[in-house]
Order: sequence, then C-alpha cells, then structure tokens
Amino acid sequence: MKKEKTLNFKVQTDGTRLDRYVAEVCPEISRTRVQKWIEDGYITVNGQSAKSGLKLEKDQLIEVVIPPPAVSSLSPEDIPLKIIFEDKDLLVVDKPAGMIVHPAPGNYAHTLVNAVLAHVPDLESEESERPGIVHRLDKDTSGLIIVAKNPVAHMNLADQFKNRQVIKVYITLVKGHLTPETGSIVADIGRDPRHRQRMAVVKSGRPSSTVYKVIEYIGEYTLLEIRPKTGRTHQIRVHLAAIGFPVAGDVTYGGSTELLSRQFLHAAQLEFTLPSGDEPRHFESPLPPDLIQALNKISGKIEKL
Repeated sequence: MKKEKTLNFKVQTDGTRLDRYVAEVCPEISRTRVQKWIEDGYITVNGQSAKSGLKLEKDQLIEVVIPPPAVSSLSPEDIPLKIIFEDKDLLVVDKPAGMIVHPAPGNYAHTLVNAVLAHVPDLESEESERPGIVHRLDKDTSGLIIVAKNPVAHMNLADQFKNRQVIKVYITLVKGHLTPETGSIVADIGRDPRHRQRMAVVKSGRPSSTVYKVIEYIGEYTLLEIRPKTGRTHQIRVHLAAIGFPVAGDVTYGGSTELLSRQFLHAAQLEFTLPSGDEPRHFESPLPPDLIQALNKISGKIEKL
C-alpha cells in the first residue's frame, strides 16, 4: 500500500478564508477541489476538521492529505502508444484517429485510457473512469494529448488549461477559399437543441473563441492553422461549420467525404509548463499519412507538414 502524500504549512496572515488560503499557497490545486477536500476531511487546521469559510489565524498549522487514487474498474490493454514525451508526472501521446480517449457507454475497451493503464500500471488518479485525462480529442481527431500520472500533476495541468496557459495548434482543411487569411470566430457554443448528440452555436451556449490563419490555398480547399482560445466540445468543427467552411470529412457538421472518411483535424502542437518545471515546453506532431494522402489528392506538391 502506498503511503499517503501530505502537504504541511503554517499560516502566515490573519483573516483569510481556509479555502482561499490553501488555493493561493497551492496554486496547482483549484479552489473548487480545495473545497471538496475540506468537505471530505482531507484538509485540517491544527489537526481538526474545518469549514471552507473558516477565517484563519497566524501560525495555525494546515495539513493537506492528497486523497488516495480512485479504484478503477477499467482493464489495462496492451495497445501500442506513440509516446512523444514522458516523465514522472505525465505522458504526451500522439493519438491516432479512430482511438477513443476514455471509456463511455458503448465503448468500455480499446481506448487510450486502457492503453495508458497498461503502460503506467501504477497510475494514480481521482477519476476512476477517466484516469489521467486532463483534456480530450475527438475519436477521429489525431494528434497530441497529455495524460497525467498522478493527482498533483493532473491539478497542475488542469489549472494551466483553465487559465489558458496551454497553447494548442491544430491543422485542418476546409472546402472553399476562406478569407480573410487571418481572423477569429467568436460565437457561443452549446448543445444543439434539435440534435442532442451535436453541439451548435446557440445564444445559451458558453463563450467560445477560435483564431485561424491560412497556411495555403490548395485547389478548391484551404489548409488552416487553428488556435482555439477556449476548449469547448467540438469547438473547431462547430465554429468552422458556422461560418460556412466545415472541416473536410466531418459529416457530423456538414463536411464532405470526397477526400477522406474522417475529419481532417490534427492536433499538431502543444506548449505548456511541466508540473516539475518552470519553463514552457513545446511538442509537435507531423501530419499522419491519411491526411497527407488527402492533400496529395488535391495537390501533388505536399509530401509532409
């Protein structure tokens, strides 16, 4: 059995709420999670349980017990992974198109999570059904994804995503010539009221912003670099479809399958700070063969990107 990890520190100022103080001292732990840990008894003051709103006094002792990892019912599977980077805290994986990130109703096996559990058998997580998953890629989107190995790393990375400190760059192809060559799409995204399995631009949605830049016009198509500023479900696909340029191959949002049978969307770059580091790290993934082949159908010039 693993020994529980604890954090101990002495209060330096009077009058601050317990939840706020812990979140400030431990920026890798969100305030929402701090409040849950206080409620569950994992955070104590002078050895006693307390409430989130407790006003602290100088020199009180706070102990934070990192909760034990949740017991997962998921089975490890020996599925090959293309690992771009790995350290004690995380993996950066180049996910192939067709692989689901985490189990869900109807898909409890052959996911990225199943593969990761085989590669990291001692993975620790508070999420029993989505262990290590900090962010997601759609099944038919290829490219870079981060998987956390322990709760502290997970909280650190989640905080970076929440504060928009993670730079994500995608490559996509759309039918038609998108102009101007640079721009942004700002439109609220929420559940499509007519098709509950899809997302849509709706007034009741969450604020969403996507920045694009034309890489090249190729025949009747436009190859784009996309930088999402928010992280909504299907954001890139929904935003491009909303302005009349659905992603090639994306039948869900109006794209044609004349070039390929999956959406032309690839998570090509990630930049973030390692939980154990203090400088941003940059990772890249080249376009996979099926997307290169699609480009070669409309232009014999492009061999790799």
